[in-house]
Amino acid sequence: MIIKRSLVLLSCLLLNPVPVFADVLLIDSIESAPAIQTPDRGLSMSQVRQQFGEPVTSAAAIGEPPITRWDYADYSVFFENDTALHSVIHQASK
Repeated sequence: MIIKRSLVLLSCLLLNPVPVFADVLLIDSIESAPAIQTPDRGLSMSQVRQQFGEPVTSAAAIGEPPITRWDYADYSVFFENDTALHSVIHQASK
């Protein structure tokens, strides 16, 4: 009798649909439709300066290869040597 009840319970659990949830990462939505225009990867420092103006602040190059950060009001741009690697939108700018 116990085995029969166990089998019925197991059957109910297996046949009962379980909801599945998924989260969308914020970074995915930012990259797919950026609200703020940022420099593209591969631009030179002079191209970024020409298209986006002077940065508000900049951090000196550190490491090997040298990585430089330029801070604008709503985002930061990271360079390796003279080439833009990545732009990051500041959290408060959303």
